[in-house]
Amino acid sequence: MAINFDTALGIEPKLLTFREKRGEILAANLANADTPNFKARDLDFKSVLKQSVVSAVSMERTQPGHITPQQQLFGANVMYRNPNQVSLDGNTVEPHIEQARYAENAVQYQASLHFIGDDFAGLMTAIRGQ
Repeated sequence: MAINFDTALGIEPKLLTFREKRGEILAANLANADTPNFKARDLDFKSVLKQSVVSAVSMERTQPGHITPQQQLFGANVMYRNPNQVSLDGNTVEPHIEQARYAENAVQYQASLHFIGDDFAGLMTAIRGQ
């Protein structure tokens, strides 16, 4: 019987890709902390989770006047962040918040790697029969 890695690993590989792209966006926010009028962005985890679960209802744009869907990157909505304190130059990056979110994302990335490693260890145990 063939092993289907999509079902064996579940959603973790997709989450790993999401965490990688989110790390890139958060790093870009930090790199542009002093750029006038730069708008901080982030990825929406809920949109990734919704896309991975099969939905019975699908929406599409049928008329030119309808609202267009949000920009997506790897199935996640790219959203702009509202700052707690507005900058005079129009920049919405708050370095202390970006650093905290970057660190949080790094921990979640490591956790996803650990979960995938555990999944592969379980598959190896099943293959060896030990």
